Amino acid sequence: MKQDYYDILGVSKGATNSEIKKAYRKKAIEFHPDKNPGDSSSEEKFKNAAEAYEVLGDPDKKAKYDQYGHSAFDGNQGFGGGGMNMDDIFSQFGDIFGGGFGGGGGGRGQRRVKGSNLRIRVKLTLEEIASGVEKKVKVKRKVQAKNVSYSTCGSCNGSGQTVRITNTILGRMQTAATCPTCSGSGQTISNRPSGSDSQGMVQEEETVSIQIPGGVEDGMQLKVSGKGNAAPGNGVSGDLIVLIEEHIHDHFMREGNHLHYDLYVSISEAALGISKEFDMLEGKVRIKLEPGIQSGKTLRLRGKGLPDVNRYGTGDLLVHINVWTPKTLNREQKQFFQKMMDDENFTPRPEKSDKSFFEKVKDMFA
Repeated sequence: MKQDYYDILGVSKGATNSEIKKAYRKKAIEFHPDKNPGDSSSEEKFKNAAEAYEVLGDPDKKAKYDQYGHSAFDGNQGFGGGGMNMDDIFSQFGDIFGGGFGGGGGGRGQRRVKGSNLRIRVKLTLEEIASGVEKKVKVKRKVQAKNVSYSTCGSCNGSGQTVRITNTILGRMQTAATCPTCSGSGQTISNRPSGSDSQGMVQEEETVSIQIPGGVEDGMQLKVSGKGNAAPGNGVSGDLIVLIEEHIHDHFMREGNHLHYDLYVSISEAALGISKEFDMLEGKVRIKLEPGIQSGKTLRLRGKGLPDVNRYGTGDLLVHINVWTPKTLNREQKQFFQKMMDDENFTPRPEKSDKSFFEKVKDMFA
């Protein structure tokens, strides 16, 4: 089970953005790979801290995490901060380390800039959510133009950062900032092909395949790594963020991983009992209704709902029985129901185990 993001950074749920950022910087410096060379445990803690900060440092992601926990971000495609590597961390959060560690530390050389993310919406039917689906979407993304060439930035000598040393009463203090000339890439464009922008980028349409796991919910976001806009020079591409939208089904209503279904039967079917078959999201299901079943009865079919997106099992199908009353009767049918109404054996009355509404309320407050 994944560790709580608040526990990783050592902050409370009520922590401000400034407190979260400060806590992350402290953890990042403590477990930085340059301070702990060859220590796989420290490197893992360094990655975990970055993953926690990617979520808690973003107000929108933090709100989703507070409501849904890890299920709002985990999944096969890499939700939220999952699957971050060192390039991701240093390209996104390198400036938070300050002097001495900025952009990847003294031993990591040139900083790699990351391209911007792209966002799309994908609409899914309940049938697609039940089984998982592969979606192919066309995305317009920026890529490097052909024959573009770059040279080392003269302002930062390719490091992507400018370093400033200040004399203080405590000694010399070194601070680092993103190079304003190359925007942190360490390179400037030396040959820009016709039709490209100021960074030597052009826009192209690409078909991207997205593997969507079963059990996703409306409002969830999936991340397809490297399918956002490319970065100039030696940078890494951004990500494609996929927002899930769920179509409302004609017959099934979703409640988490559970499904609700209204089954209508006639008075005669309810009185005599019957076996009913109906279409599920995948295949068919048959249930047996006992004689005398009452309208409002709910039958639970375990494991017939939707899969959990984190593979923690499958929800149930709840079948709600509704007895349909005919609006028009012929003469013979009227006589039949009149006879039933006159027969005391057919007079509706609660079963011995049933309690009145007032008795139930009394039990609740007893």
